Amino acid sequence: MLNKTAENSKTTMFSSNKNWEEIMTDTKFPAVFLSEVLEDYIQKQRWFGGKSSQLKYIELSEYFKIQQDGEIYFGLILEVNFVEAFYHHYFLPIAFVPNESATQESRILPIELNNKKGFIVDAIFLEGFRKVVYERICTALPIDKTPVQYHKSEGFKFPNYETSKFMGVEQSNTSIIYNNAFILKFFRRIYADKNPDYEMSRFLSETKEFKNTPPYLGSINIIDSDDVNITIGLMQKLVPNKGDAWEYFLKEIHKIYKNIDTKNIQYTNLPDVTLYDRLKITEVAPQIIDWLGLNILNKVKLIAKITAEMHVALGSEFADTAFTPTRFNGDYSVWLKNRLTYQFQNRLNLTENNFHKLEGYSLELAKDFLERKNEIRKRLVNFDWTKLKGERIRIHGDYHLGQILVQEDNFCILDFEGEPESTIRDRKVKQPPLKDVAGLFRSFHYAIYSTIFNNEKEYSKSREELFEYGELLYKYMVSIFMETYVATTKEANLHIGYRNERRFLLKYCLLEKAIYELGYELNSRPKWTIIPLKGIANILNS
Repeated sequence: MLNKTAENSKTTMFSSNKNWEEIMTDTKFPAVFLSEVLEDYIQKQRWFGGKSSQLKYIELSEYFKIQQDGEIYFGLILEVNFVEAFYHHYFLPIAFVPNESATQESRILPIELNNKKGFIVDAIFLEGFRKVVYERICTALPIDKTPVQYHKSEGFKFPNYETSKFMGVEQSNTSIIYNNAFILKFFRRIYADKNPDYEMSRFLSETKEFKNTPPYLGSINIIDSDDVNITIGLMQKLVPNKGDAWEYFLKEIHKIYKNIDTKNIQYTNLPDVTLYDRLKITEVAPQIIDWLGLNILNKVKLIAKITAEMHVALGSEFADTAFTPTRFNGDYSVWLKNRLTYQFQNRLNLTENNFHKLEGYSLELAKDFLERKNEIRKRLVNFDWTKLKGERIRIHGDYHLGQILVQEDNFCILDFEGEPESTIRDRKVKQPPLKDVAGLFRSFHYAIYSTIFNNEKEYSKSREELFEYGELLYKYMVSIFMETYVATTKEANLHIGYRNERRFLLKYCLLEKAIYELGYELNSRPKWTIIPLKGIANILNS
């Protein structure tokens, strides 16, 4: 039962005559914990993904024990239902600790068990829990048929546990750094299937020995009551890095914009290049080199090479059907068109409903977007798979500069969970590899416009002029990328289509990505809608 505590009249305490090991058998506990306590707690957590929706109720789908040497923790699988008629599943490990041991941020519920007072806390805040999980992965057996399955990479020997700490601020997951050498990502929002990040990371690292992603070291999966394998944790090597490529490119692009003033670069003197055409660095005009320098072009070339090598690895499997390449077909075409026409209609409605938030060039582009809705819809529906000869493979799915770490003369690709809005099944659908390329190109475009918005006062040119320079920079980045990417995939016999097919797929995927982005910007940053709207206009006009 719940009683007011003497210490704080606003705090409620649950009392039970059960021990902690037996608490889940107290029939009153789950009801009180889920409805009276957890609904408030979960909505305050950074990893909770339903903040824009109205929570209806929480149910306990599954629970399991995580234990070692007398230490017992419970892992809860929570089904969070929303008024809008959908639900999410979340993973929450809990523990019981005495009053003096519970940090404020970890506390969920004050509780008295057999006259012992304390708190139920999020166990991830406890070093004891983190140590148990680490040691269970370290000592995992090659074949584990228990409901909670720990796995470690074959041939890797973990050192003894020394330290653990939170990696830092994250949105959807919680990552723990062990011994300053390994990182364990706890997936907070989970799915009734193996997580794509786990599948892709393990496949690339163990099966294909792809060197530009953190090595897979271990994982935690549970087998639920329906015999479904659910990933709750992924252990990888901590990769030394200098931050992500997004921040790196923002700095490089800022230098390029500063060059316009310091070198008196006149836009009319800069040679143009056709968007999506391939271009070698040695073919770039001296005026462009003088403006951009070679560093950013070489970095784009390197990312193109690594991206191509990732796709070659993902497209070279012939035993594991989850990763074998496949061709375009009618089923894929129907799935794609249904998905995109629904998303497009959603973005049309959002644009109409948020018209009052837009002004200037953004408003002009939004009007153009609405006026050309039939043209856009026709483009989305006009996907004739019978004319496409390239291959579909498993792809990254949410590929952008923020998913790439900068290393010394190298890059490392992270986070293969896929597009956040997509279902777990959709994230595993085999796609044209150019969809990842399109995601990266949209990220290039964003980096250019973000640089303008964040540093506009430091440049002497008008915003409209800065946009012109930015669009030209974007064309060169795309052309340099395409040259290396196409050459690398072609050499490895990954069939991404011939020139016209590549161009069609790239424009199609870019349009899809820009439409997707429009929803986020309209909901979160209306002033930034100019970026996806400009991207859509570029695609329609190219």
